[in-house]
Amino acid sequence: MGKKLPRDDIESMSYGVRKPLSMPPPPSYYPPPPKPWFPFLVPLIFVADIALFVFTLYENNCPATTGGNRCLFYPELDRYSFQPFSENPLLGPSIMTLKRYGALDREAVVERGEGWRLLTCMWLHAGVIHLLANMISLLFIGVRLEQEFGYLRIGCLYVLSGFGGSLLSCLSINPAETTISVGASGALFGLLGALLSELITNWTIYSNKCAAMMSLILIIALNLAVGFIPHVDNSAHIGGFLSGFLLGFILLIRPQFGYVNPKYIPAGCDVKRKSKHQCYQYFLLIVALILLIFGYASGLSRLYKTGPQILEAHFF
Repeated sequence: MGKKLPRDDIESMSYGVRKPLSMPPPPSYYPPPPKPWFPFLVPLIFVADIALFVFTLYENNCPATTGGNRCLFYPELDRYSFQPFSENPLLGPSIMTLKRYGALDREAVVERGEGWRLLTCMWLHAGVIHLLANMISLLFIGVRLEQEFGYLRIGCLYVLSGFGGSLLSCLSINPAETTISVGASGALFGLLGALLSELITNWTIYSNKCAAMMSLILIIALNLAVGFIPHVDNSAHIGGFLSGFLLGFILLIRPQFGYVNPKYIPAGCDVKRKSKHQCYQYFLLIVALILLIFGYASGLSRLYKTGPQILEAHFF
């Protein structure tokens, strides 16, 4: 009698191929996590703002212009001492010194063609208290944004938001008087506005969306409420916030959830590929760009249609 073959041999004879014991693992095509950018621009802005504040104190030279017996912290700080509290309650230089070195002055911008003040005012600060409040906000918000989006996009966002804040501040001033304004708050509110629009346009990649949205809106509302304190220029805050909000849709757009760059997908791998961005992201980008250009253009045309004119300080 013939020898009985094992079952495996019968199957291999019948089909000619031995079945694999297990299926091979699917190919991996997931990209590595993005590396954060090294933040250097925001710390550079931080150092520049402090250096410029020290420079304005040096040039102010309170003992020589006002009298040492009236200056705060004289003789300890010598020529770096502060103006009397009645002149500047924020512990800083005089209004005339700030005006000389680039403070926002509507009459100078409109009548003397010094449009550069719309940009220089964001680098000056009225006093130590003003400087500390803005620099703490800059580090907390700006460093994180620069790590995620890089120095180029955040630098453009910062400067253009500051410009938008200065523009609205100029427009809100009564033409019958001249007020000067200084501070980086317009640019900082632009960073806050960009955080909000970034959350909206990149909605698909976030978890706990509603909680993030509510906490961000609360922070923005609290910061805007500060604008109702006397001598605070809330129009600069609003202008910077609106500019940053629109710029966030343009500069901070990210790929939608599930998108994989083709260079991370192995050749011959049959996977369903998603487009890089969703249609609503492109729509928001186009609408934001149109509104931003229209806002800047209409604001500048309105500003240069009106003319002159008491010295009061607004700090933002």
